[in-house]
Amino acid sequence: MNRAVRIFVFLICVWSLIPVVWCGLASLKSSEELARIPATLLPADFTLQHYIELFTRRPFAAYYINSLVVSSLSAFLCVAAAGLASYRLARSPKRFRSAVSSSLLVMAFFPPIVLLFPVYEIIRMFGLVNQPWGLILPYAALNLPFATWLLTGYMELIPYELEEAAAVDGLGPFAIFRRIVAPLAMPAMTSAFLLVFIFSWNEFMFALTFMNLESARTLTAGMATLSGAFSQEIPWGLLAAGVMASTIPLILAVFVFQRKIVAGLTAGGIKE
Repeated sequence: MNRAVRIFVFLICVWSLIPVVWCGLASLKSSEELARIPATLLPADFTLQHYIELFTRRPFAAYYINSLVVSSLSAFLCVAAAGLASYRLARSPKRFRSAVSSSLLVMAFFPPIVLLFPVYEIIRMFGLVNQPWGLILPYAALNLPFATWLLTGYMELIPYELEEAAAVDGLGPFAIFRRIVAPLAMPAMTSAFLLVFIFSWNEFMFALTFMNLESARTLTAGMATLSGAFSQEIPWGLLAAGVMASTIPLILAVFVFQRKIVAGLTAGGIKE
């Protein structure tokens, strides 16, 4: 990578971080300082009052737990189903595999908002409104095409001779997948898990529509209910604290697992 490209990438990263830094600084300012004109860049007096209010006056801890449960189970179900589907697809004839992979990619870019009302009717019919499974199942289904497409490219790299040797030893198809294929595909499955987890953690429209009870809301839906003492008042400090509190776990997860994410996304693109 030449010097000009490095500088360009650095400037893009800095530009992308400006809103995050501004939001973080705003969460540490008092309400009076946030309303001051002209605005200040650095807080005159650092305060954690917005974070304290966030967790004491609002059930933000419950929002955290709900988001963690919904995102984790959604990612697990999605990757488990996508792993089996991609394994079978990778062993299919090339023409069929290419057609299905292209269809999966098209479905992956289909806007979820179009499915909001049909999915809501299904969820309501099964009595899953205000229930965690009312979000877990739709999230897993919405991410299934992309996860299957992502894992198929990696499954194609696994030598078929390993499966033949396992079959000679008496293993069945599912045992071969569980004991041979799945461990070898773990980098790609980890990448898919994290991407589905991030989508489920950040999703807003389904969470806001399906979760009406305060105790059932996730972080994104709970953030939408934050308000000031008056209807005209916008609690900028509380909103900034909520954004930072809900974003930090994802930032840490990406920093810790960034190598696995990149490895899983790029491995399927190398054909021998």
